Amino acid sequence: MNTKTQRQKLKSLDPDYRNKNFEEVEKNFSEEQALCEAERCIGCKKPKCVEGCPVKVRIPEFINRVKQGKINEAGEIIRQTNYLPSVCGRVCPQEKQCENNCVLGIKGEPVAIGALERYVGDLTSAEIEKAPSTGKKVAIIGSGCAGMSAAADLVREGHHVTVFEALHALGGVLRYGIPSFRLPREVLDREVEFLGKLGVEFKTNVIIGKSLTIQDLFDEGYNAVFISSGAGLPRMLNIPGENLNGVYSANEFLTRVNLMNAHRHDTPTPMKIGKKAAVIGGGNTAMDSARVAKRIGFDEVTIIYRRSQAELPARKAEIEHAKEEGIKFLLLHSPLEINGDCREARSIKLQVMELADPDASGRRKPVAVEGKTVNIELDTVIVALGTNPNPIIQRSAKDDKINLEVNEKGYIIINPETGETSISGVWAGGDVAPSSFESTAINAMGAGKRAAASINKYLNQK
Repeated sequence: MNTKTQRQKLKSLDPDYRNKNFEEVEKNFSEEQALCEAERCIGCKKPKCVEGCPVKVRIPEFINRVKQGKINEAGEIIRQTNYLPSVCGRVCPQEKQCENNCVLGIKGEPVAIGALERYVGDLTSAEIEKAPSTGKKVAIIGSGCAGMSAAADLVREGHHVTVFEALHALGGVLRYGIPSFRLPREVLDREVEFLGKLGVEFKTNVIIGKSLTIQDLFDEGYNAVFISSGAGLPRMLNIPGENLNGVYSANEFLTRVNLMNAHRHDTPTPMKIGKKAAVIGGGNTAMDSARVAKRIGFDEVTIIYRRSQAELPARKAEIEHAKEEGIKFLLLHSPLEINGDCREARSIKLQVMELADPDASGRRKPVAVEGKTVNIELDTVIVALGTNPNPIIQRSAKDDKINLEVNEKGYIIINPETGETSISGVWAGGDVAPSSFESTAINAMGAGKRAAASINKYLNQK
């Protein structure tokens, strides 16, 4: 087949091997694969792939350098707008963004932009020039994608940047939410180390809203504040039995395993590992939770989702990997009640669902099939239905009589173009203040960059 149409594939570990450990599932392109895939790019004069990238990576330009064997130059081009190429190449939904706009995808398969970005990111390091010191100080709350992106842009402009992280380890949801078989910790550590070398200061174990308030930051001499604390408050089912032992939010489950090694017996806070687990939800977090549960010793793991296979919101690759690793899928079922004895979860009652006719938006709503329910035995339930923002910062601002406006769900209201909040000198972005509700690493990075540009303008005017 002509290499112009044959897309290169990342090689994966054998499912029966990888579902017992946390080794990275997909291996990087070889040099031959990278060159072959780069040759497929036709270098559009008006590249729609760039339009589909939230941080506007100059995709055809970096791919052209790969073709020429100039990998370091390719890395420099990427990092002019994306400081985390090794991360984004692994966890971003390219199939919905840059690759979705690739013209080769009209009649065939798009260029594997994400895999090429990852390849370049892993082989290169960044050297970025900084402007002279401005003497201005910026406090960034949260060390996830939005915070790290804003920190990098602002420190380049000569401002002193301090990132405050509530946990003891840096990276936000990239560290506590995404398993190492998708994002190896050495990759994340390398990206964080790069920011440290740029001059970003990190302070861990500081909960803004408890340890310090926004007003405290201004009192300590910070000229601007960027809130990128994420959305760490889990959404639960609100059904009977949800308070039984063995019922977890995906946030708690993944954090305890990824950050605290709770699946090991020698940890201070071990987690009880049962035999049968059910994961409620169909997004990437549900796939991560199910695949982690399989790896830490559950014999049987089932994903329960109220819609059909076609509506699963997770990335196609994550769904395929889950199935390969032995994860079961029970579709068109919705939880009604978790049953147990001695305060331990023992089974879950499910309502059988069907999809109604498409509504005005074209989406088919799941509706209950009257009189049809089923019960399945289990000892663990993991609820992966998304998250809401933690209200700690918003409440502390109110206590300080600072008017930080939020919407009815608790998200901080911002100007979507700049990230400005209702408080002068305070910006917000990422999951705590989404301008769109597609929660991805690259969207958060885009929010961080927009806020950083606005903050820089504000500081220069001051």
